[in-house]
Amino acid sequence: MVVAELSDSEVDRLFQAFADATRRDIVAKVTVGEQSVSELASHYAMSFAAVQKHVAVLERASVITKHKRGREQIVRVRLDTIATARALLGKYEEIWRHRVDRIDDLLSQDEKG
Repeated sequence: MVVAELSDSEVDRLFQAFADATRRDIVAKVTVGEQSVSELASHYAMSFAAVQKHVAVLERASVITKHKRGREQIVRVRLDTIATARALLGKYEEIWRHRVDRIDDLLSQDEKG
């Protein structure tokens, strides 16, 4: 998978969105099925406004979308953004694996020399 070119600020927003346990839990819940903000708020021991703020962070990072259904705001996960985050993590893993391989090579050379 080719990762779309994201700006540094877009990558920052994406990983900041996942940096909070409540936001990761919200993503897990809406990955199973869309929920209203009210339904999401019922799962947490925090105010409705606090949950709305978490949802807003996820929305700014394009991890979720909201749409109106009657009087409710329905939250839905954006799987394309989840795939982008996974691909970015894969790229970082590749970089670190390469670095570990280089360290192993250097250590092997020291043992032989």
